[in-house]
Amino acid sequence: MSSDLSAPVAGVRELWREPDFVRYWWARVASSAGSQMVMVGLGWQMYELTGQAWDLGLVGLFQFLPALLLTLPAGQVADRFKRNHVVALCLALQVGVALLLAWGSAVAGLQREGLFALSVLIGVARAFQMPAQQALTPSLVPARLLARAMAFSSGGMQMATILGPALAGLLFAAGAPVVYGCAWVLFVVAMVCMLRVHLRYQQPMAREPVSLAHALAGVRFIFSQPELLGALSLDLFAVLLGGAVALLPMYARDILHTGPWGLGCLRCAPAVGALSMSLCLTRWPLSHRVGALMLGSVGVYGLATVVFGFSRSLPLSLLMLAISGAADMVSVVIRQTLVQVQTPEAMRGRVSAVNSVFIGASNQLGEFESGATAAWWGPVGAVVVGGVGTLVVALAWFKLFPALAQRDTLAA
Repeated sequence: MSSDLSAPVAGVRELWREPDFVRYWWARVASSAGSQMVMVGLGWQMYELTGQAWDLGLVGLFQFLPALLLTLPAGQVADRFKRNHVVALCLALQVGVALLLAWGSAVAGLQREGLFALSVLIGVARAFQMPAQQALTPSLVPARLLARAMAFSSGGMQMATILGPALAGLLFAAGAPVVYGCAWVLFVVAMVCMLRVHLRYQQPMAREPVSLAHALAGVRFIFSQPELLGALSLDLFAVLLGGAVALLPMYARDILHTGPWGLGCLRCAPAVGALSMSLCLTRWPLSHRVGALMLGSVGVYGLATVVFGFSRSLPLSLLMLAISGAADMVSVVIRQTLVQVQTPEAMRGRVSAVNSVFIGASNQLGEFESGATAAWWGPVGAVVVGGVGTLVVALAWFKLFPALAQRDTLAA
């Protein structure tokens, strides 16, 4: 990658002149909205069935375990096959899961064990989808547009994270099958869009023989790059400790005394902040002191989480979640762009597979951690302690990863 990544480039309209990126963007928006609707439905259904924070955490754990176990084969698949086809197959599996959830909720009386089983299938689909999807963007835009494309793509996901939970919260009054049926439609749209994507800027990749060394190349590469290792591990520990998403059904019903609509608002509040920040980063890409900005944004994320934990006001809670989402977006764009610009094309799938495990550990495993600690200390204690832990991690990483803290630009 050339150093013009940090130079001024044309406006956002130039991204829309890349038709394959546009199709990819719409596919991500549709699939993310569908995923969010499914997660709101699963969380509310599970809490209605059992009323246990532990079960909310187990939903996240059952989605994370397949990603952990399938990391190496998922990276191999992303580097050996057309990545848009891999993503389309994963979306096809989620089409089936949404259909089973709708049918099971309407006809079969879906119970706790059934929700866990379908959570595992969601985890399998995401295990293969995330590495291929993350590695696609550099094949769809010229190098000089990559930083903007990463920010704009993340913004699309955040827009979906706003619309998906809000729509799910409104539709839940009509029943869970309606929520899952709408998610099914969105997954179908995403699959069709992804099948129409062409990889115009992908460099030729040599087909290396399948071997353990080839499978582990992504792991070795990340550990050989202190900046990448610091960025990925920072996100892992920050969201693992500071994430409160799994406990939002408890906050909505027991602390803020609201219903499914309120839960939908809480779920989408971080995305409102993240979308606002992504639009700013698309218009004004980060150019200097990106390492210090990343570490500082994680500190803001932890502080906002602490205030949210103590809040008993719905407006204040929504504001703190929005601030945490904006801070997290800064970290996400820097991390994802660093991964893409510093990784050779032929290795992007395997590196992205390792990256997806870090993301899965911070999100799904973080949901399990939140559920477990909430069962011990209560939801407020779990969220506040996690936010304080995130602040400690941000400060510690300044010392542990000086190369990341001193990183100036996103360019390779």
